[in-house]
Amino acid sequence: MLDTNHRVTIASGAAQAPDALPPSRLELRIAEKKAPYDDASAVLEASRCLYCADAPCTKACPSDIDVPTFIHKIATRNTVGAARTILSENLLGASCARVCPTEVLCAGACVYNHWGRPAIEIGRLQRYATEQALARQPDLLTKTRQPKTGKRIACVGAGPASLAAAGHLALEGHTVHIFEQQPRAGGLNIAGIAPYKLHAEDALDEVRFVLSLGDIHLRTGTQVVTGTAGAGEISTATLERDYDAVFLGLGLGTDTHLDIEGEQGEGVVGATTLILRIKLDAALSLAGIARAVVVGGGNTAIDVARELAQLGVKEVVIAYRRTAAVMRGYRHEMAAARLEGVRLLEERPPLAVVRDTQGKVSGLRVNVAGTSREETLPADLIVVAIGQNRLTQLAAAFAGVELERDGRVRIDEPTCRTGNAKVYAGGDCVNGGKEVVNAVQHGKLAARAITASFAQRHDKDRAHG
Repeated sequence: MLDTNHRVTIASGAAQAPDALPPSRLELRIAEKKAPYDDASAVLEASRCLYCADAPCTKACPSDIDVPTFIHKIATRNTVGAARTILSENLLGASCARVCPTEVLCAGACVYNHWGRPAIEIGRLQRYATEQALARQPDLLTKTRQPKTGKRIACVGAGPASLAAAGHLALEGHTVHIFEQQPRAGGLNIAGIAPYKLHAEDALDEVRFVLSLGDIHLRTGTQVVTGTAGAGEISTATLERDYDAVFLGLGLGTDTHLDIEGEQGEGVVGATTLILRIKLDAALSLAGIARAVVVGGGNTAIDVARELAQLGVKEVVIAYRRTAAVMRGYRHEMAAARLEGVRLLEERPPLAVVRDTQGKVSGLRVNVAGTSREETLPADLIVVAIGQNRLTQLAAAFAGVELERDGRVRIDEPTCRTGNAKVYAGGDCVNGGKEVVNAVQHGKLAARAITASFAQRHDKDRAHG
């Protein structure tokens, strides 16, 4: 039975490389949905690209990848050149190729859509270029690394935003220290992405690639605190004092609760907690769970519902409090979920978790479509996917850093700088929980702005020297 009280153990605060993963975890039973291209298929698909002058695909890419150029290089069998084009703008281009909703971003903007023809498979081509090139030439980017500058930057969190920032900063010759409170680096990519898009070991491979780019030191099992630091901790005051710049890639926190009767106890679990365990916990078993109800209407709700269906749960229902027309989850993802047997029940706000006399979950009582009528949806497991709490109070411990009314960190968008000239921020703590590619872009912009600030300080010092 699923133990919903499970907690991940935090590793000791020693500098370390990413940990190996347990071999018998549930995510390995879930096959990826988009197979990688072979050489012939990649060249054939790339040859369809029209190399549009206005490049709507590039305009739709949050990380500004020159899409037509990298596709043209694949078509001419210059795979290394294609990968260099991608990675110069997006160091996590390999994972973004697999997890990005290309259907609503780059491929969604492809001109073929207007002609009733299939859009270019941009994500699969991006995956092909990055994986093939890095397998052949793993030092693809390190040849361009700049001499050491002596500057030190701290990155808080080891998710996509911090990894992107760290990689770009290291290539500029700076030293980077990453502090991550979890046992493994990778953030959302390792712990929160649906396995049919990206397995955890592939996310760890990408972490290793980023760490190879320069003088980057990863310290897992280390929590950043606002007061006096103890074992396995480092204080915000120390970061601000000992580093030339600080990047906050805080991500999001724990799952939000429904706050309804019967919610506390075994059989009710947060969506991100469950996804993490499917991906990383070899002890997790879904034995005895035949019916599951997922509460929510976003992409996380759809992801976890699809995972449960793919893992053999016979009946999976998404209960959403509004109509499908206003669901935040992508329509193409919901369409795929339906093909896998997931049912969507609209206008079903939750009222209470129903338990039997032994306290075991037996269903979810909901209101029906704006009426006074109620019904109970049978369930052995209830998954809550209505959002996550924010971790941004830590950011406010730095003098001058301000939060928006909804708790997000306030930044200058072009530079990702906060109100503190030494502190930058990006990713979910800034945008509230967008795509991996948005976090990567923040990390890149912050790294470029940090490097530019060092040059400006140097020029000022010379002018006054």
